Amino acid sequence: MILLEPHNVIIQTTLTEKFAKPSSVDVQFVDYDGVRFHLSTPERKTLLLLSMHIRCWDELVQYGALDVLQREYGSLLQPNAEPDYNVSLSIDLDQIPASNEDRESFITSLALFKRNALAAPFEHAFASQKGLDSAGTGSGDLMQIHYRDEEAIYIQASNDRVTVIFSTIFREETDRIYGKVFLQEFVDARRQPSIQNAPQVLYSNRDPPLEIRHLPNLRNSDDMGYVTFVLFPRHFANPSNASATISHIQLFRDYLHYHIKCSKAYMHSRMRHRVAEFQKVLNRAKTEVATTEKKTVSGRTMVSR
Repeated sequence: MILLEPHNVIIQTTLTEKFAKPSSVDVQFVDYDGVRFHLSTPERKTLLLLSMHIRCWDELVQYGALDVLQREYGSLLQPNAEPDYNVSLSIDLDQIPASNEDRESFITSLALFKRNALAAPFEHAFASQKGLDSAGTGSGDLMQIHYRDEEAIYIQASNDRVTVIFSTIFREETDRIYGKVFLQEFVDARRQPSIQNAPQVLYSNRDPPLEIRHLPNLRNSDDMGYVTFVLFPRHFANPSNASATISHIQLFRDYLHYHIKCSKAYMHSRMRHRVAEFQKVLNRAKTEVATTEKKTVSGRTMVSR
């Protein structure tokens, strides 16, 4: 299966072009989950302003998003965001790294703008788990990130694990069937010896997991599904593992629905191909009508069928 990249390709390609040849730009675009970006040069062509709007910004700030962005971008983070956006970065092209390797790393960091903002609650949960592990008992606060309409991510740390729950809506009956097949494959694949260290995956349809069942206003309908990941300390024991875990798990909802749509498109293409083959068989099965020619005494030709 195809893994979705955590960075934004439009940010990456546009910045690569502008770093090589500065010019005026004014681009608005949308990433997964309805996150809006605006990349512009409001003052001069060597000063880029990258702004982002994400619907769960207030919740992310509560869990330390500003601290994470300050750590990642330092002085690039602006104290006041562009109007209609939540957060902005100012990039001076006169101060970008000189070497190609450092420049590419800098561009990749900027392309991870959304990923780094969404990383805050996960980093908070990982830190809480370590504190609870030292205490030997207890559970952390249940964090709620309503990053989409009617869908959310729930994260809770305990002394031996971090539980991440995705709520997702399957708009069509076929989507629910495909989703169940995919998620069952996650469960079955974990039985293989080579990937037994993967996080545990649980799926429930309609009924929310016990960790969030007490929350108000949860949808209890057939089109609602809940996917639970159980992350153990080995999945975030060191910074590199923690970073990879955050990057992958953030995109799980988009990854799931992307492959559902791809599978439906593939099935439809195979069905169209099969219908075309059947049509060829039917065309070959048509009987040819025999025709005979007769000539009269005067030499005229008569065709009979």
